[in-house]
Amino acid sequence: MLIDFHTHAFPPKLAGRAVAQLSRSAGGLEPQTDGTLESLKAVMDADGVDLSVVLTIATNPRQMHKVNDYAFQMDRDDRIVAFGSVHPDAPDALEELERIKAAGLKGVKLHPEYQGFYADEERMKPIYRKISQLGLITLFHAGEDYGYPPPYHAQPEHLKHALGWFDSPVVAAHWGGAGFGREVLERLCGENIYFDLSFGYGAMPKPIAQAILDRHGPEKLLFGSDCPWHRPAWEMRLLDSLEITAEDRERIQWKNAAKLLGL
Repeated sequence: MLIDFHTHAFPPKLAGRAVAQLSRSAGGLEPQTDGTLESLKAVMDADGVDLSVVLTIATNPRQMHKVNDYAFQMDRDDRIVAFGSVHPDAPDALEELERIKAAGLKGVKLHPEYQGFYADEERMKPIYRKISQLGLITLFHAGEDYGYPPPYHAQPEHLKHALGWFDSPVVAAHWGGAGFGREVLERLCGENIYFDLSFGYGAMPKPIAQAILDRHGPEKLLFGSDCPWHRPAWEMRLLDSLEITAEDRERIQWKNAAKLLGL
Protein backbone atom coordinates (compact mmCIF):
# COMPACT_ATOMS: atom_id res chain seq x y z
CA MET A 1 0.00 0.00 0.00
CA LEU A 2 1.28 3.47 -0.89
CA ILE A 3 -0.39 6.84 -0.27
CA ASP A 4 1.12 9.91 -1.91
CA PHE A 5 0.21 12.83 0.37
CA HIS A 6 1.39 15.62 -1.96
CA THR A 7 0.31 15.83 -5.61
CA HIS A 8 -1.26 18.38 -7.95
CA ALA A 9 -3.75 18.34 -10.83
CA PHE A 10 -5.57 21.08 -12.70
CA PRO A 11 -8.81 21.34 -14.68
CA PRO A 12 -8.27 19.94 -18.20
CA LYS A 13 -8.82 23.30 -19.91
CA LEU A 14 -6.22 24.99 -17.70
CA ALA A 15 -3.71 22.19 -17.09
CA GLY A 16 -1.36 22.81 -20.02
CA ARG A 17 -1.08 26.53 -19.40
CA ALA A 18 -0.74 26.09 -15.62
CA VAL A 19 2.03 23.51 -15.87
CA ALA A 20 3.93 25.52 -18.49
CA GLN A 21 3.73 28.69 -16.41
CA LEU A 22 4.79 26.94 -13.19
CA SER A 23 7.64 25.17 -14.97
CA ARG A 24 8.94 28.45 -16.37
CA SER A 25 8.74 30.20 -12.99
CA ALA A 26 10.65 27.29 -11.41
CA GLY A 27 13.55 27.64 -13.83
CA GLY A 28 12.35 25.16 -16.44
CA LEU A 29 11.60 22.26 -14.11
CA GLU A 30 10.36 19.40 -16.28
CA PRO A 31 6.86 18.21 -15.36
CA GLN A 32 6.22 14.48 -15.12
CA THR A 33 2.54 14.75 -16.11
CA ASP A 34 0.54 17.06 -18.36
CA GLY A 35 -1.13 18.50 -15.27
CA THR A 36 -4.42 16.63 -15.63
CA LEU A 37 -5.90 14.20 -13.15
CA GLU A 38 -5.84 11.39 -15.72
CA SER A 39 -2.13 11.95 -16.29
CA LEU A 40 -1.52 11.88 -12.53
CA LYS A 41 -3.40 8.58 -12.28
CA ALA A 42 -1.19 7.13 -15.04
CA VAL A 43 1.88 7.98 -12.94
CA MET A 44 0.19 6.44 -9.92
CA ASP A 45 -0.32 3.22 -11.87
CA ALA A 46 3.28 3.19 -13.10
CA ASP A 47 4.82 3.93 -9.68
CA GLY A 48 2.57 1.75 -7.52
CA VAL A 49 0.55 4.47 -5.76
CA ASP A 50 -2.85 3.39 -4.44
CA LEU A 51 -4.19 6.78 -3.31
CA SER A 52 -3.11 10.38 -3.88
CA VAL A 53 -3.90 13.53 -1.94
CA VAL A 54 -4.37 16.23 -4.58
CA LEU A 55 -3.65 19.73 -3.33
CA THR A 56 -5.30 22.78 -4.83
CA ILE A 57 -4.34 26.39 -4.20
CA ALA A 58 -6.30 29.63 -4.53
CA THR A 59 -3.68 32.08 -5.76
CA ASN A 60 -6.13 34.98 -5.62
CA PRO A 61 -9.50 35.61 -3.94
CA ARG A 62 -11.45 35.65 -7.22
CA GLN A 63 -10.60 32.09 -8.17
CA MET A 64 -11.13 30.57 -4.71
CA HIS A 65 -14.62 29.20 -5.33
CA LYS A 66 -13.75 27.68 -8.71
CA VAL A 67 -10.63 26.06 -7.26
CA ASN A 68 -12.72 24.41 -4.58
CA ASP A 69 -15.44 23.40 -7.01
CA TYR A 70 -12.79 21.44 -8.91
CA ALA A 71 -11.52 19.91 -5.66
CA PHE A 72 -15.06 18.73 -4.91
CA GLN A 73 -15.19 17.12 -8.35
CA MET A 74 -11.82 15.36 -7.96
CA ASP A 75 -12.71 14.09 -4.50
CA ARG A 76 -15.42 11.88 -6.02
CA ASP A 77 -12.71 9.69 -7.52
CA ASP A 78 -12.07 6.60 -5.38
CA ARG A 79 -8.29 6.96 -5.73
CA ILE A 80 -8.17 10.66 -4.87
CA VAL A 81 -8.46 12.68 -1.66
CA ALA A 82 -8.67 16.33 -2.66
CA PHE A 83 -7.84 19.26 -0.40
CA GLY A 84 -9.44 22.66 -0.85
CA SER A 85 -7.91 26.09 -0.38
CA VAL A 86 -8.85 29.52 0.89
CA HIS A 87 -7.18 32.84 0.16
CA PRO A 88 -6.48 35.02 3.22
CA ASP A 89 -7.63 38.16 1.37
CA ALA A 90 -11.01 36.71 0.41
CA PRO A 91 -13.76 38.41 2.45
CA ASP A 92 -15.66 35.12 2.68
CA ALA A 93 -12.69 32.87 3.52
CA LEU A 94 -14.30 31.63 6.75
CA GLU A 95 -17.57 30.82 4.98
CA GLU A 96 -15.61 29.02 2.26
CA LEU A 97 -13.99 26.84 4.90
CA GLU A 98 -17.47 25.83 5.99
CA ARG A 99 -18.32 24.97 2.39
CA ILE A 100 -15.15 22.86 2.13
CA LYS A 101 -16.10 20.98 5.28
CA ALA A 102 -19.71 20.51 4.17
CA ALA A 103 -18.50 19.02 0.88
CA GLY A 104 -16.62 16.34 2.81
CA LEU A 105 -13.05 17.42 2.08
CA LYS A 106 -10.44 16.43 4.64
CA GLY A 107 -8.21 19.48 4.55
CA VAL A 108 -6.88 22.67 2.98
CA LYS A 109 -3.62 23.69 1.34
CA LEU A 110 -2.03 27.05 2.10
CA HIS A 111 0.95 28.42 0.18
CA PRO A 112 2.39 31.51 1.90
CA GLU A 113 4.51 32.45 -1.13
CA TYR A 114 1.70 32.25 -3.69
CA GLN A 115 -0.83 33.80 -1.32
CA GLY A 116 1.33 36.57 0.13
CA PHE A 117 1.38 35.98 3.88
CA TYR A 118 3.77 34.84 6.59
CA ALA A 119 2.67 31.62 8.24
CA ASP A 120 2.62 33.26 11.68
CA GLU A 121 0.95 36.56 10.77
CA GLU A 122 -1.66 37.68 13.27
CA ARG A 123 -4.20 38.19 10.48
CA MET A 124 -4.18 34.43 9.86
CA LYS A 125 -5.44 33.59 13.36
CA PRO A 126 -9.18 33.67 12.47
CA ILE A 127 -8.57 31.34 9.52
CA TYR A 128 -6.50 28.93 11.59
CA ARG A 129 -9.07 28.94 14.37
CA LYS A 130 -11.87 28.25 11.91
CA ILE A 131 -9.88 25.40 10.37
CA SER A 132 -9.37 23.97 13.86
CA GLN A 133 -13.04 24.38 14.75
CA LEU A 134 -13.98 22.41 11.64
CA GLY A 135 -11.39 19.71 12.30
CA LEU A 136 -9.69 20.13 8.93
CA ILE A 137 -6.08 19.24 8.15
CA THR A 138 -3.84 22.13 7.09
CA LEU A 139 -0.97 21.47 4.70
CA PHE A 140 1.52 24.32 4.29
CA HIS A 141 4.03 24.71 1.54
CA ALA A 142 7.15 25.02 3.70
CA GLY A 143 10.57 26.48 3.02
CA GLU A 144 11.94 27.65 -0.31
CA ASP A 145 10.02 27.86 -3.55
CA TYR A 146 11.90 27.65 -6.85
CA GLY A 147 9.89 30.51 -8.32
CA TYR A 148 10.33 33.04 -5.50
CA PRO A 149 13.28 34.89 -3.97
CA PRO A 150 13.93 35.01 -0.22
CA PRO A 151 12.86 35.84 2.38
CA TYR A 152 10.52 32.86 2.50
CA HIS A 153 7.22 33.05 4.31
CA ALA A 154 6.95 29.59 5.88
CA GLN A 155 10.32 28.91 7.45
CA PRO A 156 10.53 26.53 10.43
CA GLU A 157 10.47 29.42 12.92
CA HIS A 158 7.23 30.77 11.39
CA LEU A 159 5.55 27.37 11.45
CA LYS A 160 6.62 26.67 15.03
CA HIS A 161 5.03 29.94 16.14
CA ALA A 162 1.86 29.32 14.14
CA LEU A 163 1.35 25.85 15.64
CA GLY A 164 0.10 27.48 18.82
CA TRP A 165 -2.96 28.73 16.93
CA PHE A 166 -4.10 25.28 15.74
CA ASP A 167 -6.08 22.55 17.42
CA SER A 168 -6.27 20.34 14.31
CA PRO A 169 -3.50 18.54 12.39
CA VAL A 170 -0.84 20.54 10.57
CA VAL A 171 1.47 19.21 7.84
CA ALA A 172 4.62 20.99 6.68
CA ALA A 173 5.52 19.98 3.13
CA HIS A 174 8.97 19.12 1.78
CA TRP A 175 10.48 17.46 4.86
CA GLY A 176 9.28 20.34 7.03
CA GLY A 177 10.89 23.06 4.93
CA ALA A 178 12.60 22.86 1.53
CA GLY A 179 16.15 24.15 1.82
CA PHE A 180 15.85 24.51 5.61
CA GLY A 181 16.80 21.03 6.77
CA ARG A 182 19.05 22.14 9.61
CA GLU A 183 16.46 24.63 10.86
CA VAL A 184 13.81 21.90 10.72
CA LEU A 185 16.03 19.75 12.95
CA GLU A 186 16.59 22.60 15.39
CA ARG A 187 13.10 24.12 15.55
CA LEU A 188 10.40 21.75 14.29
CA CYS A 189 11.49 18.20 15.05
CA GLY A 190 9.62 16.96 18.10
CA GLU A 191 6.78 19.46 17.69
CA ASN A 192 3.18 18.39 17.06
CA ILE A 193 3.39 18.63 13.28
CA TYR A 194 3.61 16.19 10.39
CA PHE A 195 6.16 16.48 7.59
CA ASP A 196 5.40 15.25 4.10
CA LEU A 197 8.47 13.92 2.30
CA SER A 198 7.76 15.43 -1.11
CA PHE A 199 10.46 16.82 -3.41
CA GLY A 200 13.23 15.40 -1.28
CA TYR A 201 14.92 13.29 -3.97
CA GLY A 202 17.98 15.14 -5.21
CA ALA A 203 17.19 18.10 -2.97
CA MET A 204 17.31 16.83 0.63
CA PRO A 205 20.81 15.66 1.71
CA LYS A 206 20.65 12.08 2.94
CA PRO A 207 22.30 12.84 6.34
CA ILE A 208 19.69 15.54 7.03
CA ALA A 209 16.86 13.24 5.94
CA GLN A 210 18.13 10.49 8.24
CA ALA A 211 18.47 12.93 11.13
CA ILE A 212 14.90 14.20 10.62
CA LEU A 213 13.62 10.62 10.53
CA ASP A 214 15.50 9.76 13.72
CA ARG A 215 14.67 12.94 15.63
CA HIS A 216 11.07 13.58 14.56
CA GLY A 217 10.08 9.93 14.42
CA PRO A 218 8.41 7.88 11.67
CA GLU A 219 4.94 8.34 13.16
CA LYS A 220 4.91 11.99 12.03
CA LEU A 221 6.17 11.47 8.46
CA LEU A 222 4.02 11.11 5.33
CA PHE A 223 5.21 9.85 1.97
CA GLY A 224 4.76 12.43 -0.80
CA SER A 225 6.10 13.23 -4.25
CA ASP A 226 4.97 16.73 -5.38
CA CYS A 227 3.92 15.21 -8.71
CA PRO A 228 3.99 16.54 -11.44
CA TRP A 229 7.36 17.98 -10.39
CA HIS A 230 8.73 14.75 -8.94
CA ARG A 231 7.63 11.13 -9.36
CA PRO A 232 6.70 8.86 -6.45
CA ALA A 233 9.34 6.37 -7.62
CA TRP A 234 12.03 9.03 -7.23
CA GLU A 235 11.00 9.80 -3.65
CA MET A 236 10.96 6.07 -2.88
CA ARG A 237 14.64 5.92 -3.88
CA LEU A 238 15.48 8.45 -1.15
CA LEU A 239 13.40 6.51 1.38
CA ASP A 240 15.12 3.28 0.31
CA SER A 241 18.50 4.81 1.10
CA LEU A 242 17.64 5.52 4.75
CA GLU A 243 18.09 3.24 7.74
CA ILE A 244 14.52 2.33 8.64
CA THR A 245 12.64 -0.74 9.81
CA ALA A 246 9.99 -2.43 7.68
CA GLU A 247 7.35 -1.47 10.25
CA ASP A 248 8.34 2.20 10.16
CA ARG A 249 8.37 2.17 6.35
CA GLU A 250 4.75 1.02 6.41
CA ARG A 251 3.88 3.90 8.72
CA ILE A 252 5.46 6.43 6.39
CA GLN A 253 4.20 4.86 3.17
CA TRP A 254 0.54 4.65 4.15
CA LYS A 255 -0.44 3.94 7.76
CA ASN A 256 0.16 7.48 9.08
CA ALA A 257 -1.72 8.99 6.14
CA ALA A 258 -4.61 6.56 6.42
CA LYS A 259 -5.01 7.37 10.11
CA LEU A 260 -4.75 11.11 9.55
CA LEU A 261 -7.32 10.99 6.74
CA GLY A 262 -9.68 8.76 8.72
CA LEU A 263 -9.55 5.98 6.12
